[in-house]
Amino acid sequence: MINRLLNFLDASPVNFLAVKNLCGELDRAGYRQIDPRMPLGSVQAGDELYVTKNDSSVYAFRIGQRPMAEVGFRMICAHCDSPTFRIKPNAEMDGEGGIVKLNTEVYGGPIMSTWFDRPLTLAGRVIVRGLDPMNPKTLLLYIKRPLLQISNLAIHFNREVNDGVKLSRQKDVLPILGIIQDELEKGNLLLRVICDELAIQSTDILDFDLYLADATPACTFGVHNEFISSGRLDDLSMCFAGLEALLAAPQTATTQVLAIFDNEETGSQTKQGAGSPFLATILKRIAQAQSGTEEAFYQAVERSFMVSADNAHAWHPNYSDKYDPTNHPVLGGGPVIKFNAAQKYASDAVSAAIFAEICREAGVPCQRFVNHSDVAGGSTLGNILASSIPLRGVDMGNPILAMHSCRETGSVADHAYCVKAFTQFYGL
Repeated sequence: MINRLLNFLDASPVNFLAVKNLCGELDRAGYRQIDPRMPLGSVQAGDELYVTKNDSSVYAFRIGQRPMAEVGFRMICAHCDSPTFRIKPNAEMDGEGGIVKLNTEVYGGPIMSTWFDRPLTLAGRVIVRGLDPMNPKTLLLYIKRPLLQISNLAIHFNREVNDGVKLSRQKDVLPILGIIQDELEKGNLLLRVICDELAIQSTDILDFDLYLADATPACTFGVHNEFISSGRLDDLSMCFAGLEALLAAPQTATTQVLAIFDNEETGSQTKQGAGSPFLATILKRIAQAQSGTEEAFYQAVERSFMVSADNAHAWHPNYSDKYDPTNHPVLGGGPVIKFNAAQKYASDAVSAAIFAEICREAGVPCQRFVNHSDVAGGSTLGNILASSIPLRGVDMGNPILAMHSCRETGSVADHAYCVKAFTQFYGL
């Protein structure tokens, strides 16, 4: 199980590749991709369907034995984007000695210092000319070798570096790409890399969405190999746990849904994010196809439950003072239910009790997280989704260390626990 997760993490350096890999698993399991531009047609019990949006979000459905209007649906949702650096247009910046660096902008909220002095690569999508202007083609790019590096300034020029340094997003985090070898490469080094990798001509390229990614493979570590070290555990580990559970769970009376959104790290307010009505529209079409009435969807919502799966903060042994004194989950202690009095999480006493009981029935330990009252916390997609689909739901996730670092740390045991809990949930 853990090797499958590590392989998925290595193959999914950005949202587009993550969705491609998730769709590949769904295809192999017999799920059928539907085109949202076309009529949905009839929907039968046992149908296994999925749909994508923007190449960066995916929504899978196993239709239950009874109409959604009668029994609702069980939904697990997560997000496939992670904090990183986006390559800007006209990115190449020439320096002394022919050294070329790339102009970037920050995506989400990374711990920027953790990206320094490590091998990085490029991944994303390249848009090339199609048959007409309205229908360009998309090519996915993943350069599977160390290609770039963001280098630190030597301590001799910055004696206060170990006392804390404020980093400039425009100046300090620009990666080095290479050294120009001839005049033809000047201003074209990045395009040459792209064209060589995809076997295309530079004149074919219209635009791209490219991001930096850690080039070091995911791994386990610890005396018992009990820890997971990887980039993008937040939140690809939850995406993969949801997929594993969906494929392992039996068909039941209730429709099972796996919703993987994009752009959670930037607020979810995109057509492929949790703030979009796209998922609600697809669910409404399925409910109406089953029952023949628009009312069916609204009935289904009132009978449904959502698990918003986004990683939680594990207790850090070096920083106990940052954690709530009685609600600090630990690595290996099982899935974490997240609470917040300001309603940044969807959990309440009822939804938390439901998920805790699911864990108990699955034989899985369960923990709770509340922020230290003097430390501001984050938010996730649960409440954003609930604002368009008013579902009962719980916000949860596996505990990890160094959230938003270039490499985060999780627990092998927690991943297994989470898959068991999710499979139990889908089987209800």
